[in-house]
Amino acid sequence: MSTPVPRRGAFAAPTDADNRYKSLQHKLKILANALDNASDELQQLVRNMRLNASRTENLAADIAHADLDPKFVEMTNQVSVALGGAADEGKKLQETAHEVSVQATGAQRTHARLYEGLDTVRSGRPERTPKPGFFAR
Repeated sequence: MSTPVPRRGAFAAPTDADNRYKSLQHKLKILANALDNASDELQQLVRNMRLNASRTENLAADIAHADLDPKFVEMTNQVSVALGGAADEGKKLQETAHEVSVQATGAQRTHARLYEGLDTVRSGRPERTPKPGFFAR
């Protein structure tokens, strides 16, 4: 059995304590892009699993027609059913990744709408300004 190996550069934005406006915008963009890529790859994986399930089902029929032991037909059918079930679950995962990607993009837009003006003002002045929450006492 093969072991999954993570691809280089396939990770979402690292989490850290840097919550500045531009940093957070960048992290949300990276997250949305990573989830889009994962969704596309999962969609391809689901297609391949469904194709393999169909091929396995045809193979079970061929084994049955060759008059081999029925236990091999049954085992091959079980593999076909398992691949079909994995494809269904993979489809759910792909849909979830897509949904979270859309939500991350929405969060990025909302964050920009709420805080871009403040960041522009704070970034444009030479004086240091209080940290967020300073005046909320």
